[in-house]
Amino acid sequence: MSEISHYQHMVSTGKITRRDFFEKAAVLGLTATAASTLLSSGALAQSPNKGGTLKQGMLGASTVDDLAPGKQVDRMIVNVNYQLRNNLVEIASDGQAIPELAESWDVEPGAQKWVFNLRQGVEFHNGKTMDAEDVVFSLNQHRGEASESGGKGLASGIADVRTDGKNKVIVELTSGNADLPYLLADRHFKVIQKDENPSNGVGTGGYILESWEPGVRAITRKNPNYWKEGRAHVEAIETLAINDTAARSSALQTGAIHLMNAPDPKTLGLMKRNKNLQILRSAGGRHFTFAMRTDMAPFDNNHVRLALKYAIDREQLVNTILRGYGRVGNDHPVPETDPYHAKDLPQHSYDPDKAKFHLKQAGLDSLSIPFHTSDAAFVGAVDAGVLLRESAAAAGINVDIVREPADGFWSDVWMKKPFCPVYWDGRPTGEMMMSTVFQSDASWNDTFWKREDFDKLLLSVRAELDTSKRAEIYYELQRMISEEGGALTPMFADFVDIATADVMGFEASPENEMSGHRSGERVWLAS
Repeated sequence: MSEISHYQHMVSTGKITRRDFFEKAAVLGLTATAASTLLSSGALAQSPNKGGTLKQGMLGASTVDDLAPGKQVDRMIVNVNYQLRNNLVEIASDGQAIPELAESWDVEPGAQKWVFNLRQGVEFHNGKTMDAEDVVFSLNQHRGEASESGGKGLASGIADVRTDGKNKVIVELTSGNADLPYLLADRHFKVIQKDENPSNGVGTGGYILESWEPGVRAITRKNPNYWKEGRAHVEAIETLAINDTAARSSALQTGAIHLMNAPDPKTLGLMKRNKNLQILRSAGGRHFTFAMRTDMAPFDNNHVRLALKYAIDREQLVNTILRGYGRVGNDHPVPETDPYHAKDLPQHSYDPDKAKFHLKQAGLDSLSIPFHTSDAAFVGAVDAGVLLRESAAAAGINVDIVREPADGFWSDVWMKKPFCPVYWDGRPTGEMMMSTVFQSDASWNDTFWKREDFDKLLLSVRAELDTSKRAEIYYELQRMISEEGGALTPMFADFVDIATADVMGFEASPENEMSGHRSGERVWLAS
């Protein structure tokens, strides 16, 4: 890679400004006209290099991780699954739903019956050709009362899924859903082989599983028969579980890994000055919540929940925990980047007097509650708890910080303890996010908040094709969650990853970190 090519790549990834590029180009003897031509014409674009081993260090791994698509909980297992498997539909880096294993789709008026035309000649890692029966088997993993899949809530609207020959799948819904292609791009809906164990890692993806030690390491090798052109460039990927943030950052700076997720926002300023590193940032739907179990006292009283929503200083959290790499939340999961974001919904802000008022409405003069926290939830979760404790004290609320071990947080704390921090990466649509977390029977309804009227509204927004009516329904859904739900959502965080300078081809994604967790098939290493 030439020096001028390196600088051009730094511009494209936001490492330096265009002005910096022109200054560096001048030092190398290029005129301003020549430098401008290089930037605007794409003359420096390179074909992806092939080969090498991409090494990733990731927060978000546990010894109970499972490769079954429906059992994906944390970040590393999601990333590894994208190396191994494909969906019917992919979310492109611009946020649009595009064909993946489905070559195209057709929908009847009313958006209740869909026909997906499958890509032909695609092989699983074991050589078996993918067909419609595999797709039906895969989707059925998430359907029915017995399903334990995290995608169960999203799949609840599927009334029937069946084959129409070897290369067509018909999906009929209980009611219309114009966003079905986005739903089928969800992380859970990976296509697996019929009658195979979902935990075996076999898929149609760009990489084949070589070794897997849950919570420790995954090694994958390039699939020589990968069907997708222009993807899967490196020869192998080693994904390491490094839940300790300092250790992950050290591994990156010493060259032990090429790419890491979830940097400590406190160190971003220092890392940004390191010429051997690049900060990769994208706004999207990632948000952090403090989940209150509404089926447990004292959180079964909405006034207690509202008291806490007014007892937290959101701006302080964004500035201190995120270092400004994010935005204030309003206790619902729809980001400002979503076209149906309820921007006119009154914002919950820090107000100790309002918090005291709601405590009194709950029959309390003061409140003492444990907050079970760990940085396994998100980087800075422990510090966030401390800031909550400090701000809530002015409202007569004592928050007792209970530090939990990182390993096992998602199995022993989340959805078990009454009050804990949680991270969510968001979903391509607000309806999908709500169906995943707030629908009464959703597997990941971690606040145990159940409202029949909310469920009916959520069902209606799926089928509504009129955008103005959709906006009205979305507003009411967000209002209900914000005013009555059990999720205290103080902040939305940008997706931020850090890579060494030789990582090329990274595509910022509004869907998720690590290029929508497709880093394995998108990036390559400079020679």
